[in-house]
Amino acid sequence: MREDNLLGEGILGTDFSFDISIRLGSGAYVCGEETALIESLEGNRGEPRNRPPFPVNTGYMGYPTSVNNVETLAAVPHIITKGGSWFKKHGTDKSTGSKLFSVSGDCENPGVYELPWGISINELLEIVGAKNTKAVQVGGASGTCIPKSQFDRKFGYEDIPTGGSVIIFNESRNMLHVLKNFMEFFVEESCGQCTPCRIGNVKLLEGINMIERGEFTFKYINTLKELGKTMQVASKCGLGQSSPNAFISILDNFKDEIFHTVGNDGFNGKAGK
Repeated sequence: MREDNLLGEGILGTDFSFDISIRLGSGAYVCGEETALIESLEGNRGEPRNRPPFPVNTGYMGYPTSVNNVETLAAVPHIITKGGSWFKKHGTDKSTGSKLFSVSGDCENPGVYELPWGISINELLEIVGAKNTKAVQVGGASGTCIPKSQFDRKFGYEDIPTGGSVIIFNESRNMLHVLKNFMEFFVEESCGQCTPCRIGNVKLLEGINMIERGEFTFKYINTLKELGKTMQVASKCGLGQSSPNAFISILDNFKDEIFHTVGNDGFNGKAGK
């Protein structure tokens, strides 16, 4: 683009100047949060800022800053050149255009797919060659785990909103192990600034370990679910607000599998009352 004079000084012989620089971050998951991303760009530890002020007022180096996903910016030229009506022909009434889906897990053809909003989970699974699918994690580790009974649901803001990550699990997967993997990740990735996230994720992981050992009560597990709901509203940034999603959705949607060893009294061999 610089060779074609589309970036830099005096673009296409005009007095308009614009440039792009690419920065490498430290790779922390929390840097997906916009203010933590700005902190990283400034050379600081990736931690969310207190708001207000918001980035649109005080952002990168104290200047007003607009934070957008590259996928959003990539859609702009198409809308400008072909028009908004063309863009709205794709997708649904409430979720217009297309979406990039990053598909991984138990399928024949993992990868990145550009598909219209409104496609169902079943349709996506067929496109990527997924077989004997048990569950689909929509939205990455911090997303929601959807069971087979709901695969007719559609991706879109009116049903299943997502940033694009789709992880597929087939019938061979142990959903308790899947959940434990997610929660270990969040315990590691929490920046530790706020108590709900720093302590809450540890407590949720402890609950999973209790289930594995058979040393749990349903009353306590339900208490942990309530803790997760508290984290969703009390955490400082999107990491802590979304990290309980997998815990709540997997325990709700796969309780028969996870608690299959539980006896008629509501507890297994080691569980208390």
